[in-house]
Amino acid sequence: MTESIKTDVLVIGSGIGGLYFAIHMADHASVTIITKKESFTSNTNWAQGGIAATIDTNDTPELHIADTLGAGAGLCNREMVSLMVREGPRHIQRLIELGVNFTTSDHDHLHLGKEGGHSRSRIVHAQDLTGRAVETALIDRVNNHPNITLLEHHFAIELLTEHHLGIKTNDISCFGAYVLDTKQRKPKKILSKITMVASGGLGHVYPYTTNPDIATGDGVAMGYRAGAEVANMEFIQFHPTSLYHPKANSYLISEAVRGFGGILKLKNGQEFMHKYDKRQNLAPRDIVARAIDSEIKKSGEECVFLDVTHIDPEKTKEHFPNIYETCLSFGIDMTREMIPVVPAAHYSCGGIRTDSKGRTTLNRLYACGESSCTGVHGANRLASNSLLEALVFAWEASIDIREQLQQLENSVEFPDWDDTGTVNPEEWILVSHNKREAQQVMNDYVGIVRSDLRLARAKRRMDFLKDETEAYYKKTKITTQILELRNIIKVSNLIIEGAIKRRESRGLHYTTDYPGKDDKHFLIDTVLRSF
Repeated sequence: MTESIKTDVLVIGSGIGGLYFAIHMADHASVTIITKKESFTSNTNWAQGGIAATIDTNDTPELHIADTLGAGAGLCNREMVSLMVREGPRHIQRLIELGVNFTTSDHDHLHLGKEGGHSRSRIVHAQDLTGRAVETALIDRVNNHPNITLLEHHFAIELLTEHHLGIKTNDISCFGAYVLDTKQRKPKKILSKITMVASGGLGHVYPYTTNPDIATGDGVAMGYRAGAEVANMEFIQFHPTSLYHPKANSYLISEAVRGFGGILKLKNGQEFMHKYDKRQNLAPRDIVARAIDSEIKKSGEECVFLDVTHIDPEKTKEHFPNIYETCLSFGIDMTREMIPVVPAAHYSCGGIRTDSKGRTTLNRLYACGESSCTGVHGANRLASNSLLEALVFAWEASIDIREQLQQLENSVEFPDWDDTGTVNPEEWILVSHNKREAQQVMNDYVGIVRSDLRLARAKRRMDFLKDETEAYYKKTKITTQILELRNIIKVSNLIIEGAIKRRESRGLHYTTDYPGKDDKHFLIDTVLRSF
């Protein structure tokens, strides 16, 4: 018999969005947070740069809005951008109240960094480990709140909807999730009045990513399978500068290093960004990533280099202590030698489609953070807007839910998880091989530069992997590895489908067959739904 847990609110994920949302719901409801690894394992914890906010006297919300819209290449939802930017400063203050120690320039003022695409210095940060500082403070608050239960090593399998009751309807509601307790290796049911998907990104759809191992697109895959609309999946942001070293696991060299004065160069020391954009090293990420990709292809070299050797070494160490120490651990003294870098998959601008309150197209299902598509990023996310987006829309969702929670019932009974006829997995080689192949297909055909031919090849190969993996999934007892593979393949197909539909080049989606923008036909979101 499947263990059943009842809660008012289920939160899937323990990044900044999920934790911030849970903290602001917990005084009004019982909250259960599930995370498939440890609570500190999240994209938030890996975020180095910071949080964009207009708090300086030389800055205005209008400038931040303009920068965001400019990066988004025409696809941003202006109203959502305005909401995010104008609400930002209050949430920075709230984080300070929750115990986040941001870096200051003096006792009265926060130090504000500048990153690519920003016209002003507005990046609030905690040295170069902002995500970790935020995550630490939020986890501490969660662990000490009596109304919050945090379940580590619990992997969400599927969202519970009417379809699990044999009811066919287009007016779908979410009542919680089937969950795998990966320590005890047994499935559970978590029944909830409200479910918040905040499970983070999908970087491991690609072989080279700045994301932690957990980033396999689980929330988007689950939402899509349940019938929720997803949008703009073709817009995958490749961070221009991940550390190129065989043991570095695509370690991210923050955008703030270029904002600090870092210069991209070839192996011979020649600069090249002036050939691609008038903003040179401070151009938005999509432009910088394509520039690096182009230079690598032209030169035949495996990487380019980021040079900060012209900057005072002590200032570099002060501003980027973690990056300095990490590079040093790989034998690279960034104050004396150039840092080898390559682009790596970093962020998804698409996700489960939501409104300004975090509501998805399914009743009772909300989403925030990288799992969601609020419309603020458009075709390309402006640097350091991701944590800001998660904070603002997690808060907006909490306000919306408080107003309706008492009217919602939590009495629907769902069947136990049925694994009748399944066997314990034996052929692990199929899972590991299919994962590697799916990632390589995405890298080769659905990367920084795309084409109709590449996308068609990717679709054929991914459809075969999907059929093979689904057959294996249906006859095998569930494990983390199988669930992640299934989600990687599903999300890969969504990215491919979105890229095929967008017959133009815009923001992060660049195709050689349609190298220009087509505002007449494609100044719209790419919306996908399973049924």
